[in-house]
Amino acid sequence: MLVVATVSHNEKPVNFSGQNFKNWQQKMLFYLTMLNLTKFFKDDPPTVKEGEIDEVTTFTTVEAWKHSDFLCQNSILNGLSDALYGVYSVKEIAKEL
Repeated sequence: MLVVATVSHNEKPVNFSGQNFKNWQQKMLFYLTMLNLTKFFKDDPPTVKEGEIDEVTTFTTVEAWKHSDFLCQNSILNGLSDALYGVYSVKEIAKEL
C-alpha cells in the first residue's frame, strides 16, 4: 500500500521558544522567502523627500512598503512563543527584529 504525504512548502515554521535558534531561523528565512518578504528585514524604508515630482507615486510606494513590512514583521512575530512575542512586538519595522 502506497501512502502519499503532502507537505506545503510555505508552511509556517513552529514557534520559536528559545531552543534551536539556527534551525528556526533557517526555516523562517525559507518561509519569508516563499512569501517574497525577505527584503524587508534587509532594506531601509523608503523616504519621502520634499519637492518629490510625483507625490501620488511616492505615497503609493511608501504605503506599499509599509504594508509589506507589516506582513513580514507579523510573520516573524507570529513565529515566536508568547513570552518572546511580548519582548519583540514593540519593534517598529521588520529590520529591527
